[in-house]
Amino acid sequence: MKFLKAIVTRGRYAGKKVVIIQPQDNGSKKHPFPHALVAGIERYPSQVTRRMSKARQAKRSKVKPFIKVVNYNHIMPTRYTLELEGLKGVVTNETFGEVSQREEAKKTVKKALEERYQSGKNRWFFTALRF
Repeated sequence: MKFLKAIVTRGRYAGKKVVIIQPQDNGSKKHPFPHALVAGIERYPSQVTRRMSKARQAKRSKVKPFIKVVNYNHIMPTRYTLELEGLKGVVTNETFGEVSQREEAKKTVKKALEERYQSGKNRWFFTALRF
C-alpha cells in the first residue's frame, strides 16, 4: 500500500517528515475539521560509516517514531510516496484512546520504519530537513 509523505509545518513536530496513514476529509465528531492520522520520525537515524562497529551502526540506525492527528492546514504534502505494509490497520482513531494502545502502535511503526531504513530505500525520508 502506498502512503503519501508530507512535512509537518506547525507545532512540536514542525519540520518533521510524516506518512499520511488515514486521511479524514470531512472530519469527525472528536476532530470537526479535515485532518489526517500520521506516523512520523521524531528522531532521525544518525550517519553511519563502514569503520564503525556493528553495535555502533545498529545503535545509530535507530528511529524514534510518533503518531498524531494533524489538521490539513498544518501539513505540507510532498511528491514522494512510501510503501509500507501493515501500517493501515495499526494506527486508527481508536488507537489514541488508551496509552497502551498508542505505545503498541508506536512500536509497530518503529519496527516498520527501521526495516525500511535498513533496506536502503527511501533515503530522503530518513534524512532530517535542513532549514
